[in-house]
Amino acid sequence: MEHLTADFLIIGSGIAGLTYALKVAEHGKVIILTKGKAEESNTKYAQGGIAAVTAIDDSIESHVQDTLQCGAGLCDETVVRMVVTEGIARVKEIIKWGASFDKQPSGQYDLAKEGGHSAHRVLHFKDSTGNEIERTLLKQVNEHANISFYTHYFAIDLITQHHLGQEVKRGMDGIACFGAYALNVKTGQIATVMAHTTLLATGGAGQVYANTTNPVIATGDGVAMAYRAKANVKDMEFIQFHPTALYNPGEHPSFLITEAVRGHGAVLRNANGHSFMEHYDPRASLAPRDIVARAIDNEMKKHGHEMVYLDCTHFVKGDFEKHFPMILEKCKTLNINPEKDFIPVVPAAHYMCGGVVVDVHGCSNITHLYAAGECAATGLHGGNRLASNSLLEALVYAHRAALHAVNTSKVPKPLPMIPNWNDEGTKQPNEMVLITANRKELQSIMSNYVAIVRSDIRLKRALDRLRIIYGETEALYLRTKLSPAICELRNMITVAYLIVKAAMQRKQSIGLHYTTDYLPSATAAHD
Repeated sequence: MEHLTADFLIIGSGIAGLTYALKVAEHGKVIILTKGKAEESNTKYAQGGIAAVTAIDDSIESHVQDTLQCGAGLCDETVVRMVVTEGIARVKEIIKWGASFDKQPSGQYDLAKEGGHSAHRVLHFKDSTGNEIERTLLKQVNEHANISFYTHYFAIDLITQHHLGQEVKRGMDGIACFGAYALNVKTGQIATVMAHTTLLATGGAGQVYANTTNPVIATGDGVAMAYRAKANVKDMEFIQFHPTALYNPGEHPSFLITEAVRGHGAVLRNANGHSFMEHYDPRASLAPRDIVARAIDNEMKKHGHEMVYLDCTHFVKGDFEKHFPMILEKCKTLNINPEKDFIPVVPAAHYMCGGVVVDVHGCSNITHLYAAGECAATGLHGGNRLASNSLLEALVYAHRAALHAVNTSKVPKPLPMIPNWNDEGTKQPNEMVLITANRKELQSIMSNYVAIVRSDIRLKRALDRLRIIYGETEALYLRTKLSPAICELRNMITVAYLIVKAAMQRKQSIGLHYTTDYLPSATAAHD
């Protein structure tokens, strides 16, 4: 069995994990585990940009108020002010590391405006900002001698006192994390990875839904592992559906049409060619995502169509290609010319606003376990994420977690002797269809019953179905050799359960949780 030891263990290789790695690497040995390629993360697919106050006609207070309003009154205002304020320095830092953002001929940054923002404040690199940030960070990480990258290592479970034979219960004090067990996908062996501190930076869980913009790796692994280890989670009912994923049946994941296209002036139109957002919100196509996604959902149901359209035909000639080259190339493959044709779009699961509960230092309730990025519930987003705040949050919390981890690990305690992973009595699965069928059924359940519009009866039906799939999957898990497929399915079921239970407990329509059993009077007329 493989044994690895580090001062700092990081699970995930997106913006949060890589930023944290660079900051703690000066103080000890760092191991990064990622279940796929080094660059494969939700960060890579972020098109729009990163929101930060950099213009002289913008203000921190304006960004704070936009975030609070978008979050439906559920944000932690202290956290919002902290992230918006400290984020400015973090953005300057990543620029110093080599990230490039588009500029105007004057030399000023070409700031975009997205839904819910009252000012142009989104820094971007064309329509592939996340890829530019990921490139920058990976270059820095690969040049650091103290950082070891282990690709194709699937983290299975966090190691706590439970693995020492001690009883660990939810809510008890003194739970500690000592690292993680990880499946070496290439060899099939289970590695024991020990560390004085562990950071979860595992991204989101969009694959829980049949239609999502998230890459195939986004299966909620970090939240599921943390929950099994008895970490606190919250706000799981708030799943953000991006209003405008490219409508292309059969493509998975869905291709994202960034909100910046609407920020540039694109207009949403229903299947009859009529603009409709002005009937739902005075901000029209630039309303926050929860409002726009529900409006699109309502228009599709009202008219019996499977999509709506994004109209960019009024853009100045050549403007679309200049600002959105990646989207243009994708449209061309479907014989769509945005200068002449409407782009068919549909909402798709996009962002998880809840996750592992952390404090302002990224600390969970489990000692030595941190979380940052999409898998963490910081209090910034509340009931709905403001566009392009996620990359900013990841930078701020990675920085804060690194400072705290370095400070608390100056005199590390000896790590305990942890037993090897025990898979005695298991065998290779002879029917993978059992896994793939359950995964598809799970995605169908969540898409049909726990998506943009919910109800008590839909949630109850989802929970009943999930319990059956859970029982089948756990039985399979216990008798078979581990594989990424069975581990991902198990994690997806856990996350789906957490989403449903949280949705059942919230007896109101607020933010991204919209239920027909508790209609808010202000929006009831739209349904």
